[in-house]
Amino acid sequence: MNRRKAQTLVKLESRDIDMARTFTVTEAESLLSVLESLLRSAIQAKALIEEVDAEQQVLANRIFVNGGTLVDVVAVARRKAEREKALQRAKDAVAEIDATGVQVKDLDIGLLDFPCVVGDDVILLCWKLGEKKITHWHGTQEGFASRKPIDDRILRGQKKSN
Repeated sequence: MNRRKAQTLVKLESRDIDMARTFTVTEAESLLSVLESLLRSAIQAKALIEEVDAEQQVLANRIFVNGGTLVDVVAVARRKAEREKALQRAKDAVAEIDATGVQVKDLDIGLLDFPCVVGDDVILLCWKLGEKKITHWHGTQEGFASRKPIDDRILRGQKKSN
């Protein structure tokens, strides 16, 4: 299986903002250590999936070019089982993050969005793996490239979370 298929397997479908849970900056930041651990687990699992997929592609190409070859079926089966376990770990980690009301936007760069109410608007607090705290936001119809720094308006305008 190629890399694109592996990405598709662990990528979340885009969906509407879940208003069942919104976060203040403080609430979102209080979850970062747990969410970071889950996100790292999903990223590591995705890396293993891609590694096994690449191995399988090399093997398939070698079989094709040679018109057949001897294959260590036990080793291949073991790696496929490792891949399946990694896929389940990635799905479980993403589902656990999703269950908190936080949105996983990109496993390649470790991007999470937290719905936040400011006045009458819903925005997304945006955090990327490696950042010490949440310092940016963007609109619900925008993405990472449209991130803006959190300002006093965002901090003052927050309604109490659900």
